[in-house]
This record gives sequence, structure tokens and C-alpha cells, in this order.
Amino acid sequence: MPDRDGVASPQGRSGGPHRSGYDAQKKWIKDAYRLGEAMGLSVWCADQAGPFPTIPYPGQSWCPEGEPVRQPHEYLRDGTAKILTLFHPADGRVRIEGVTTCPNTVLHPWLKRKLAAILAAMPVLPATGVADTGGMRPEWDRWQEGLSIKPTLLEELPPLRMLLVLDNLAGHKTPEFVCCMFNHSIMPLHTPVSGSWLNMAESMQRILKRRALAGQHPEDIGPIHAWFESVARHWNAAPPQFEWGGKRAVRRQRQRERHHRVGGSVACTRVPLRRAGRPTCGHKQAK
Repeated sequence: MPDRDGVASPQGRSGGPHRSGYDAQKKWIKDAYRLGEAMGLSVWCADQAGPFPTIPYPGQSWCPEGEPVRQPHEYLRDGTAKILTLFHPADGRVRIEGVTTCPNTVLHPWLKRKLAAILAAMPVLPATGVADTGGMRPEWDRWQEGLSIKPTLLEELPPLRMLLVLDNLAGHKTPEFVCCMFNHSIMPLHTPVSGSWLNMAESMQRILKRRALAGQHPEDIGPIHAWFESVARHWNAAPPQFEWGGKRAVRRQRQRERHHRVGGSVACTRVPLRRAGRPTCGHKQAK
């Protein structure tokens, strides 16, 4: 061990808090949420929820007054369940499927089937008459500008029709999967490291989990899949739209633009005003 007789050097992260390409990845994902649908592109989010073991889950439940549900303190772990999720923020609809394991051999075929069905149901694009290979390339290059690591685009590209937000997993960056997305008019947008919060499917999964498992005690994984599917069906009956940021982000942006407000008017200052401290001794309040 090189540090046995000395002080171990602190481990730091190279590149500082703003790593190369990190801000660009965040920017394009946020632009996809805010501008994608207006540009005629369908924006979807994919993620995997779980694992969910067969244990008692805390939560509220209906029961007679004074007789709360008592969960057993002993239970058997009979496997775990995972939920594959495909979410469309523009209309709030979600598509899920329960599985026991989630390797690439399970996730990628499911994504390809679901995405192919979604593209088949979308309106057919009118013929543009663009025959050269570079005619469609600017539409694709726009969503790669500023990235430190860019997937190589195909020589012949179809019209761009969908943006797919994915986690930063090695399996989502394999040449076979990325080229398949390109051939189906889909641009994959990967979240940066420690940036899974940029994937709106995470929010959808929290809602489904709370409604499906709160107060439940599954004894095997079958009921877990059934509960998630039942909740998803009821959710899709009247789903709300999801927007990036919303009113909270608008309030924060307005607060930043106001800088430091001064009482008595709408005036503000660029720097905070220094307040005079109260005297601690030598003065008494007049009666």
C-alpha cells in the first residue's frame, strides 16, 4: 500500500463540478422537454424501476378506526420484481411491463417493440423530396452539438421523428442499439452521470410505486406485477400532462431576475444591502 507510512491523498473528481459535456447533455434534454413536441418530435422517456422485493411496504390503507393494519415482522424473500417503463410526458400516458430480471436481452427487445408500435401509430410524414444523404443530417446534428462524446451517425438517415431520454448505461450505448434507434428515426438522449433526475420516467415510477405498493405485503412477485399494471391502466384513463419546470421554476427564475429586493417599492439592488446591527449594551428602550 503506497500510503501505509504517510497521509493518504484526498480523492477528487477531475474536471471540477462542471465536467466536459455535462452541461450540454442537460441542455439538450431540457430542450427536448420544452421544445421537442413543438418541433414535431415525439418525446418519450424510458427507465427501469425496482427491484421490488416481497416484503411489507409502509403506507396508508383503509381499515376500521382503532384497528390499523399490522404488518408481520417476519417474511420470506421470494424473488424481486422490476418494472420496465416507457413514459410520454406530453399526454402523461405510460406503458409498463413487469419482469423478474432486466438485462439488455430483455430490455432492448421490449423497447424496440413498444417504440415500433408507437411510430407506426404516428402520422406518416409527407414526402419532402430530399434525396441527398446530408438533407436530414442537420436535424440530427442539432441534438449532438456540444457533446464531448457523440455517437457516429449513419451515412443515410431517415427523418427524425422521436427523442428518447435514457439513463447513462453502457447497454444503451452499444452500436447495435444506437444504430437501431437511428434506423427507426429515434435520437437517444442519455442523461449525464448523476443526472437521472433529468429523466421524467423517474417521477412517473414514484407515482406508480406509491399507489401500487403502499400498505401492501406481497408474498410473491406475481401480485407486484398485477398491482403495477392495474395502477397504470387507471392512470392512463385520465392522465395529466407533465411539463419541465412548471410554476416553481418560473418563480425561481423570476426571483433570480429580481436580484435583491428593497422594501417599500419594486426597486432592487445587484448586491445585498448591509444591515446595521442592533446595539447589545449601553442603550435602553425608552418607555
